Amino acid sequence: MPRHVHQDAAAGNATGTIQWNGNGSTYPQGTEGEGQEHMLEGQGAAKDDALHLKRRLGLFSGVALIVGTMIGSGIFVSPTGVLERTGSVGVSFAIWISCGVLSLLGALAYAELGTMNTSSGAEYAYFMDAFGPLPAFLFSWVSTLVLKPSQMAIISLSFGRYVVEPFVGDCEPSGVAMKLVAVLIILVILVINCYSVNLATGVQNVFTAAKMVAIMIVICGGMYQLQKGNTHHLQTPFEPISQERASASLADIATAFYTGLWAYDGWNNLNYVTEEIKNPSRNLPLSIIIAIPMVTICYVLINVSYLTVMSPDALLESEAVAVTFGNLTLGVMAWLIPLSVAISTFGSANGTLFAAGRLCFAASREGHLMNILSYVHIRRLTPAPGLIFHSLIAIIMVVSGSIDSLIDFFSFTAWIFYGGAMLALIVMRKTRRDAPRPYKVPIFVPFLVMFVSIYLVIAPMIDQPKLEYLYALLFIISGLLFYLPFVHLGYSSKIMERVTVFLQLLMEVAPTQSVFPAKEN
Repeated sequence: MPRHVHQDAAAGNATGTIQWNGNGSTYPQGTEGEGQEHMLEGQGAAKDDALHLKRRLGLFSGVALIVGTMIGSGIFVSPTGVLERTGSVGVSFAIWISCGVLSLLGALAYAELGTMNTSSGAEYAYFMDAFGPLPAFLFSWVSTLVLKPSQMAIISLSFGRYVVEPFVGDCEPSGVAMKLVAVLIILVILVINCYSVNLATGVQNVFTAAKMVAIMIVICGGMYQLQKGNTHHLQTPFEPISQERASASLADIATAFYTGLWAYDGWNNLNYVTEEIKNPSRNLPLSIIIAIPMVTICYVLINVSYLTVMSPDALLESEAVAVTFGNLTLGVMAWLIPLSVAISTFGSANGTLFAAGRLCFAASREGHLMNILSYVHIRRLTPAPGLIFHSLIAIIMVVSGSIDSLIDFFSFTAWIFYGGAMLALIVMRKTRRDAPRPYKVPIFVPFLVMFVSIYLVIAPMIDQPKLEYLYALLFIISGLLFYLPFVHLGYSSKIMERVTVFLQLLMEVAPTQSVFPAKEN
């Protein structure tokens, strides 16, 4: 049954402008059934249907969401980190290809999970199915408060750096200016996503196409340099770049994977919006099969392009590899590279917020977060409260954090849950053998990705322990302090109920139908 925010007469009178029918549908007062033609998102739900998110994402939009969120700032920044930690060009290429293969295998496993359970929320929904509410809550707790906002903050800060850098010449970009630009771009993207799902997906499609054009500029520039014979930095790929980095430790390889996988992150974002995909049994796996190999090929070719004009030492010294490449190859047109990176990061940030809002929406709908975060706008049908909440946390992180510390924290914590999703798939092969599986991945795939995730989590902790890893584990465990009273015991505050009613009226939002059946006590 859908949750109704206010059941008593006083609360009902307080709403004033919003009414519910018996099945949870919402209409502005005085326009029940009549105002649907004014909805910005096309035809609304029928009068007796619960308010819900509509299926609007086709195959092209699915591919654009994956490609658009994967290709952000990472490929323009991460090559330096991967090369530094591996110690040779050849090993760095092996890491880039391995990260692409690992992302594809993980995404294919997610495709099976997403076609089994077509509700939004990705790992949250799969943990609910396989393990029950506690692991699902811990994931939503960490993802809503840390993972997704930190991802948004990292991308926005990268956007700020590339926008500010052309205006300061050889000087170091101002941290304050970078953060102001980052905050501004978060607010712009928030408005787009709250205003219209169609507008948000349209922006994603356009910016994905634009960033693919930008990437082709870099790749074509590299191919031109290869044709001219600039191959000397690629002729001895496995020669150490320095005596100090003659060999890489297990922790070095793991952290190199972190850096590379950051550039690939977003491979699972389509699973967060499964409720809005048209024909998800077909379009979810097909989008993954098209998008991730495309991104992997682009990343490898971009790294080749960088090394046609820069030595490994020069690449390591560059804080903005793509900008250095543009300055060396494009002459007076070098401004195209910062513009391309800005376009790329804007599209990635848009896709990240689009997916993050759906995770918050799915978890809140099951009572694992504040009720207001599960509501959608009664006319635009966008999960506006969840989008606003994520954006506010991301802004706080932008103001208080740095890119490097956020990336280490994000990567370590994310792979704990990626491994958990693989375990969920393995468990449900036993516990839900007869469940419909429109797409089924070979069983070795989740096992392989799970073992890799265990390595990525444990190796850095053993070889090079950092406080960030301890903070991540403590934050996950701290979720129990909130789960027991507020979720398991169901404690609710009258103050929060009043706040919910106030925000509901302010934002014109209402609850939707729950996708998980209520459990008997």
